Amino acid sequence: MALANWIETWGEGTVLAVGGIVIGALFGFLAQRSRFCLRSAVIEFWHGHFGEKLAVWLLTFSAAVVGVQSLILLGALDVGSARQLASRGSLSGALIGGLLFGMGMIMTRGCASRLLVLSANGNLRALLSGLIFAVTAQAALGGALSPLRESISSWWIVEGGSSRDLLALTGVGHFGGWLFGGVWAAAALFFGLRSVGGTWKWVGGIGVGLSVAAAWWFSYAVAQNSFESVRIQGLTFSGPSAEWLMRVLVRPAPPIGFDFGLMPGVFLGSLIGALIGRDFKVEGFKDGYSMHRYIIGAVLMGFGSMLAGGCAVGAGVTGGAIFALTAWVALVGMWLGGGLMDWLLDQKLAQVQFWQHRATPAVAP
Repeated sequence: MALANWIETWGEGTVLAVGGIVIGALFGFLAQRSRFCLRSAVIEFWHGHFGEKLAVWLLTFSAAVVGVQSLILLGALDVGSARQLASRGSLSGALIGGLLFGMGMIMTRGCASRLLVLSANGNLRALLSGLIFAVTAQAALGGALSPLRESISSWWIVEGGSSRDLLALTGVGHFGGWLFGGVWAAAALFFGLRSVGGTWKWVGGIGVGLSVAAAWWFSYAVAQNSFESVRIQGLTFSGPSAEWLMRVLVRPAPPIGFDFGLMPGVFLGSLIGALIGRDFKVEGFKDGYSMHRYIIGAVLMGFGSMLAGGCAVGAGVTGGAIFALTAWVALVGMWLGGGLMDWLLDQKLAQVQFWQHRATPAVAP
């Protein structure tokens, strides 16, 4: 088999890194062209406007679920040893982390993956937010914020195995999961046909979801053809962001693997998409208020992602596609936290505009 030969020649780490670059570039290009963004979908949902952004997210999520469950039914994938299912998890961490992440992504105008995509498009606000996100994620993983994360996570623990597997808990099995994904696909089709958007909405939304399934399949295939222990994983951006931060700051650097290739792959794919679509534009901050809003939001996202066990893609789509209980709890938290913060910011903006209007002297006729 070609994959086994590549592993024997180049080693598991190199093969995984190359796969990360390829799948990451696919994700970045399609996410950029389709404007895939959980934040935008959340805002549309809570404002009662079921438009293109919600349709794209639903296309991505349903494609990921159907793709992953199809691979499992065909015997091409086994996620039983995946971290989201096999190890102990925290329901308290998933819920609170999801809430914090959702609030933070509204303040930074994008989740972790969206910040990386926008950074490649010349958005300096997203670049700064992404760096702060990575620093906070590393601090929560093994730095100054790790005691707080561990304390919150200990409030409600769930054991690994069937206790974290929604398909096992409900008894519907993987075929039931596949059908559930089909229901989401029907919803995506319904809202997609009603909303404005061209070909990239469909191709990009479905392609982003399938890239999540591709990551699961590729890491599993490498693990099956390797004599070394290889971790099965999907797409996520909190852990890789923290890893790249340590790679820059600490020596010796962590060994290379899928995450090593993922981040530059997404950046490259998004840059190509921006250049093709003529979307590349250098943008910065307009005022001090905007800057501290982005900084606070990035901190909330960084800590929330490590507490929840993943970001909007890592927990919300990747973990959701394998029906990990904690991933679904985190995803619900993200939608609730995003809706709450959007409402708070809208209320504050309305109050500011009201008092500005009151303070403006009336002009005599």
